[in-house]
Amino acid sequence: MNSGSTYEVLRGLADSWGLAAMTVVFVVLCLWPFRPGARSEADKAANSIFEDDNDGA
Repeated sequence: MNSGSTYEVLRGLADSWGLAAMTVVFVVLCLWPFRPGARSEADKAANSIFEDDNDGA
């Protein structure tokens, strides 16, 4: 097995399954903020810049 055939196999794998995997990751990351229970985490993150060092202590 020479390096040319290895390259072709890896390129074919990346062209098919690599694209599918990247699409799945993209969709999951786009939908992650809309999952149930995410609102409290998002509100906490959004308001964290307004907290002082002494807040909540």
